[in-house]
Amino acid sequence: MDPRINGFDYRRVTVADGVTLNAAVGGSGPPIVLLHGFPQTHLMWRHVAADLAADHTVICPDLRGYGDSDKPVDSDGNGYAKRTMAADVVALAGALGHERFALAGHDRGALVAFRAGLDHPAAISQVALLDVLPTLDMWDVLHGSTAAVAFHLYLMAQPPGLPEELIGASPDAFFGHFLDVWTRDPEALPAEVRAAYLRASRNAVTSIVADYRASAGVDVAHDAADRAAGRQLTMPVTVLQQDWGAALGYDAAGLWRAWAPDLTHQTVTCGHFMAEEAPAEVVGALRALLVR
Repeated sequence: MDPRINGFDYRRVTVADGVTLNAAVGGSGPPIVLLHGFPQTHLMWRHVAADLAADHTVICPDLRGYGDSDKPVDSDGNGYAKRTMAADVVALAGALGHERFALAGHDRGALVAFRAGLDHPAAISQVALLDVLPTLDMWDVLHGSTAAVAFHLYLMAQPPGLPEELIGASPDAFFGHFLDVWTRDPEALPAEVRAAYLRASRNAVTSIVADYRASAGVDVAHDAADRAAGRQLTMPVTVLQQDWGAALGYDAAGLWRAWAPDLTHQTVTCGHFMAEEAPAEVVGALRALLVR
């Protein structure tokens, strides 16, 4: 059996027609939902969740298409839109009795949290976004040789068929590459945790590719419409990022502030998987956000 978050109950919650999410739930008090990134599962929050559960109800789902959550076929190009995945999260919290909650996301989960904040402002009290850029800005700033660090974005943006075949031919090598090169402290990902991430990812190649493909298509359309309409995140927002913005030649805080006027932006000295490499800093930032 894969590792679990100690002291948390595991539930399966129906959030849409034919879609059930696996979620770890623990603690009591004001609710916060924690969304994982790629190529991970809810388990990435194990340190942060255990701390927050001392005085909060903490909900850690596997996103649609990831981990032990359902992986519906993307029949119309919207199945893995961040709008669809954000609606899953709001439905999950509602099914557990929480109509309003704080929301934190890392990487892919941060894109879902960003969309949830735009689409469901009445439900989201605060938002934390870890180590990602808004979709539109991400595509805008990737250019030249620096775009090589994001080769996977371009691979998984291709039409159905080739990406799935290439990744499916050697999934552990593909997903393991990111677990290795994005981590500054390898000990932050113990062998059993790394194995759990690889198992989950190799069983979700098609849905993970669909998630990324959406970020080169329907998500761009949704974000572009919001930018044109001047929509912004109206709640307090905290963004935590590695200190990679300057190295790639853009102002990450400035890009985020255009979307989130009530912004706290912090850099963290660690690798991409900051909830595992620097959990104390992440917990501190989240606790400061939760009292705003």
